[in-house]
Order: sequence, then C-alpha cells, then structure tokens
Amino acid sequence: MAVELGPLVSEVKEPISLDDISNKIIAVDAYNTIYQFLSIIRGPDGTPLKDSHGMVTSHLSGLFYRTINLLEHKITPVFVFDGIPPALKRRTIEARMSRRKEAQEQWEKALKEGMVEEARAHAMASTRITKEIVQSGKELLEYMGIAYIQAPSEGEAQAARLTREGLVYASATQDYDIFLFGADVAVRNLTISGRRKLPRKNVFVDITPERVELKRLLANLELNQKQLIWLGILMGTDFNEGIDGVGPKTALKIVKERKSLKEVVSYVNEKYKNGFEVDPEEVEGIFLKPETSEISRSEFSSTLNSAKANKEKIIKFMCDTHDFSQERIDKFADMLVGYKSAAGQKGISSWV
Repeated sequence: MAVELGPLVSEVKEPISLDDISNKIIAVDAYNTIYQFLSIIRGPDGTPLKDSHGMVTSHLSGLFYRTINLLEHKITPVFVFDGIPPALKRRTIEARMSRRKEAQEQWEKALKEGMVEEARAHAMASTRITKEIVQSGKELLEYMGIAYIQAPSEGEAQAARLTREGLVYASATQDYDIFLFGADVAVRNLTISGRRKLPRKNVFVDITPERVELKRLLANLELNQKQLIWLGILMGTDFNEGIDGVGPKTALKIVKERKSLKEVVSYVNEKYKNGFEVDPEEVEGIFLKPETSEISRSEFSSTLNSAKANKEKIIKFMCDTHDFSQERIDKFADMLVGYKSAAGQKGISSWV
C-alpha cells in the first residue's frame, strides 16, 4: 500500500499546465505510469486493448501517444523501471495479487450478468503488470528514442535520487511515497491528465497536472524528513501495514510530539495493543538509504542524447506486431521524429 499522504498534501499542491514544465527533464515512475495506462485504457466493459495474438496493448497505446504529447510541450521524460523489491515488500505484493485475483473473478461475474459499469470497475482493480508488458514497454521506448533507466530496486527511490542530485527537475508518479524517499519535486497526473468518468457514477472530472515541492510540504507540516518517514510508517507503507486507527492527523500529532523513532515506537506499543508487525527502524532504513544506482552527469547526459527515434522499427513493432492503425501510427511517428530532431543534442543544464 502506498502511504496515504493526500489529506496532508492538499494545502501545498499546485495546479500546473504542461507548459509550466516545458524544457524540463522529468523522471517518470514507469511501473506506476504503465499501471495507470493498463487501468484506464479499456473498453466499456473493462476489456483492455489487445492485438490479434491476445497480448494486452493498452500500455503501448498510452506510452506512445502520451509520451509524444509530453515531447510536444518540450518535456523530456526519462522512465525509471523497478528492479528487485526489498524483502519487506513481499507481503504487500502478495496482498495485491490476492486483491487482483478477487477483482478478476468479480469482473468475470459482472460480465456474465451484463453489469457493464460494475464490470469495468472490477476490471480496473484487476490490473496487473507482467514481465511481457514491461519488456514490450521498454522495447517501444527504445524505438521511440525515449531514455529509460533500470533501477536496482525501487524505481521511486531511483527517481527521487535523480531529483536530489539535479539530474532531473521532478519525479512524476501518482504515489506520495516519492517524498519519503526524499524527492525534491513531484508531479502528479503528468501522463493521465484529461476528462475522466468516476467509477459507478455518471460524473466526469477534469484531471490536471499538480506539482508538490518537498520543502513546502515539510514546512507546512512543520516536520523534518525523518519525521515524514515516521508519519508514513505509522500510516502504512509498501513495507509495513501501519497502525490500526492511526490516520493522517493522528500520525502527524504523534511524530510532532516525539524526538526519535524509538519514542514513537514506545508510545505506539503502549497506546495500541498490536503495535508494529515489522521493525520500524528497518522500514526507516529503506527510505533513508535505499538501494539505488549512482549516475554521473556525463553518463546521464549521454543516456539522453544517445536515444534516437527509429520510425521504421516503430511501425513494424506497433503495426505489424501489435495491429495498431498504420495510418495513425505513421502520422504520430513523424511528429515524434520531428520533436526529437528539434530538441537536438543538449547538456543537462539546458533542461533542469
């Protein structure tokens, strides 16, 4: 479970347009983004896009068209893929798999009963990312000339490090965990902005990009970085379940009144019967010293500038292999090549 910081972040969220981050490099949480595409790009009954071989292609559609949209606004995305998750995340992964299996069963049941709205909601909840989906996503990005980085462990941790070291302007993700890893700036709704229908409701809402700065968040909450991590641990992260009955406001009060994680743990053990199911210090360590790769400015610049668009391979991959409309792909591939050519060869300082 991602930490539920939403209620505490509302006061420092800043609505922005894509033009506000023009000429910037943005580290994009690849798994988070692909998951959003797989969830949203579906038919009315929840069926994802598929090619003639039965392979899901919703993510390919999202990556192709939405990435070109970013390039149109002179935004340079760098996708960061997850590596091997920390051992403490195993329970979260297993819980997610269980929930998705149940959602899959509910989806199939709703389809049989002709309940289209219900079916789509359950289908979105059943979304899962397979190795094949990840590999095809990387292959498309390579043909598009879009740089990507393979993190050794958590992609969010790697993206956060890129922001702290000034290699990118911000991290793009829907999860607020990025701040526990210390990202200076985060952008939400970067690739999924637009008009969306709320599940099970005949209501449409506009989803626009939002920017949140870590320094403003900490100042508003009157916390330091370690206290923010403690707050997340109390509420629950991908690595621990949190404490029952402790929401954002209670967690904030607890960490503000204590000077160390040991004091927080002591208070929780005394106040709440169950306490923590894992060692909070181990969870804190994951956020303070995550496993990430060191990337020099020259290496990062080389990664950006060596990524070249190949229209022929895009057409073959998207149209011949995955049955996308050649007329439409051809048109957007030309746009992609044009945007990439216009960007030219740049150093990092030109973007950040």
